[in-house]
Amino acid sequence: MNWLLVLAGAMAGAPLRYLTDRAVQARHDSVFPWGTFAVNVAGSLLLGILTAAAPSRLQLLLGTGLCGALTTYSTFSYETLTLAREGARGYAVANAALSVVCGLGAAFAGVALGRGLWG
Repeated sequence: MNWLLVLAGAMAGAPLRYLTDRAVQARHDSVFPWGTFAVNVAGSLLLGILTAAAPSRLQLLLGTGLCGALTTYSTFSYETLTLAREGARGYAVANAALSVVCGLGAAFAGVALGRGLWG
């Protein structure tokens, strides 16, 4: 049963990542990968909230499934390397630094928010 929860969450998370990435990126005239950045930070926040208080089945559905498919370390890595290779080293460094700092910050904020909401 657990794997079905993960599968159901991932089935929602993957298209949500793609659609969110495209919508965010379309609003920015920049080589910076804002779409990937947005889904990774949002996923970190949600995972933090779930980690704080959600029951294990909800963590499987939304944490492992949805957030696992929503967030993307591989795309973040690929986009950062592509920026560096194409000469946009400042953007590459900014993407790496901001993604780590903001992702961790969002996760910590999510945990605090989850504890505040569900004690």
